[in-house]
Amino acid sequence: MIKKFFLVFLVFAFFSCKSKETIVDTPKKKPNVLFILVDDLGYHDLGITGSNFYETPHVDKLAVEGVMFTNGYAASRVCSPSRASIMTGKFTARHGITDWIGAKAGTDWRLRNRHDKLLPANYVMQLPQEDITIAEAFKNEGYKTFFAGKWHLGDKGSYPEDHGFDINKGGFHRGGPSGGFFAPFGNPKLKNKQKGENLTMRLANETADFITQHKDSSFFAFLSFYAVHAPIQTTQAKWAKYRTKADSIGLAKTGYTMERILPIRTVQDNPVYAGLVETMDDAVGVVLKALKDNGLEDHTIVVFTSDNGGVASGDNYATSNLPLRGGKGYQWEGGIKEPFFIKVPWLKNSIKTSEVPVVSTDLYPTLLDLSNLLLIPEQHMDGISLKPLLEGKKIDEKRSLYWHYPHYGNQGGEPSSIIQKEGWKLIHYWEDGREELFKLPSEESDSQNLIAQHTEIAKKLRKELMMWLEEVNALIPVTDTEFDVAKREKYLQNIKNQKLPNLEKQRLEVLSPNFKPNEDWWGSQLTVD
Repeated sequence: MIKKFFLVFLVFAFFSCKSKETIVDTPKKKPNVLFILVDDLGYHDLGITGSNFYETPHVDKLAVEGVMFTNGYAASRVCSPSRASIMTGKFTARHGITDWIGAKAGTDWRLRNRHDKLLPANYVMQLPQEDITIAEAFKNEGYKTFFAGKWHLGDKGSYPEDHGFDINKGGFHRGGPSGGFFAPFGNPKLKNKQKGENLTMRLANETADFITQHKDSSFFAFLSFYAVHAPIQTTQAKWAKYRTKADSIGLAKTGYTMERILPIRTVQDNPVYAGLVETMDDAVGVVLKALKDNGLEDHTIVVFTSDNGGVASGDNYATSNLPLRGGKGYQWEGGIKEPFFIKVPWLKNSIKTSEVPVVSTDLYPTLLDLSNLLLIPEQHMDGISLKPLLEGKKIDEKRSLYWHYPHYGNQGGEPSSIIQKEGWKLIHYWEDGREELFKLPSEESDSQNLIAQHTEIAKKLRKELMMWLEEVNALIPVTDTEFDVAKREKYLQNIKNQKLPNLEKQRLEVLSPNFKPNEDWWGSQLTVD
């Protein structure tokens, strides 16, 4: 890990040891909540978590001021299931949204011409109305609720305003920025103001305006960036900054290697993606400044996390998650381990880091608990309050965490289910029943399958996983009776022989001094209405 990360970690360790007691100065009125969710942000895509290429000073500062959970996980390897789990406090197999909404399932999967062994399971296509979302829980307690950005949890009738949010700026059924990151946005829930306006900054400004307008009331604000999801776009100035930086660091001879199915990125040197990440960080700075300017900084809980791992395969091959294996869509740590920070300003001398495994379903009960509101255990049944941890106390570290993804990912992930418990992670693959057993925490553990050495541990975890899947009526994929081995082999060979060399060529093109994606840099230079 780079020196900067170690220095930051030492600072964390110093403060962690400085005081074992937490001084609680609870706000007199109900605290505000600001939830910041970044789309597709990898664990190592921040300076604070180890990147020496991307620059994220505002998020890094937030992490230092709050508690950094070094083993924080998303509830899924892809977006819609993960977001549904945040909203409901339930694991994906329980609420039924197990894939990104819009993905093909069943026999429709054959239309993808991937020639896979299985037909992916069907899944729920919108956030269930019977669930009490986290927004509804806060609204029922008198909070003003606000949503900005990516929703991707259903079409009309299942938008943010249908699930407890009073105000919705930009949330609809699409999973990405349909018009790109520069106006006109092509978003029916976000009016265009000026051509060339940046979407990420617009969402931050909308959130800042909401904070200013409601500074005298208690609010729950959910800022859900479309960034850093594809299409990756930035300004010419930011591209030039990071292209120069990549050149000064020294370009690696190659930027990709083959994973099981698709190529995967091995270096962080994409100047376009770096610019997109920095703009996200700039936008976080805008919102945090709004809290400070309105005198709310010491009265607002702030959460920062991502919905799944960074995109290292498929989509735009944007980043590298190494030394974590995989990325978005993958079953390994790179697909589900996330930046996971919580700032509670009135918990003085609290811990600065925690290695306890936590998951995004924990955020629902945690935020209720920190706001001194009644918990709803029958709703957020797969989450626990992290308030004791934040106060320097303990929680149940022996609980089981589950992931269920009976689908093929666009990025090379395989249909599988996972149980993680007491430092062990078992992955069960639905194609052939094979399994992998990894010891955690260890950033490189996903390359060391220990199942042969620990058969009894694997047997125990397998039994518990299967019992849980049966209990929640989890759907599983089925064998495709039209599977053709020869067609599948041809498909895989084309990826290796054509896709891999093309990616290496494209990487160098983006890093070329003469790179120009189009005449107006994706519309960022269109400033005249």
